[in-house]
Amino acid sequence: MTAAATATLSSKFQISIPKVVREEQHWQAGQEFVFIPKGKGVLVMPVPEREQLAGIAKGARTDGYRDRKDRY
Repeated sequence: MTAAATATLSSKFQISIPKVVREEQHWQAGQEFVFIPKGKGVLVMPVPEREQLAGIAKGARTDGYRDRKDRY
């Protein structure tokens, strides 16, 4: 990864993602992101498209999982 890049929060509470970060991550205008609080910071990740999720559970165990039946 490249060196840290900075941005300033605007009066409208907006931040422009530095070009070096956008290019490295291949982020495009119009992409949707999720913000996950992490201590005193936040993790920013693009929301995956449905097609990107296909097959991610391939090979997962189908036994021994928890279900609503085991909750009180």
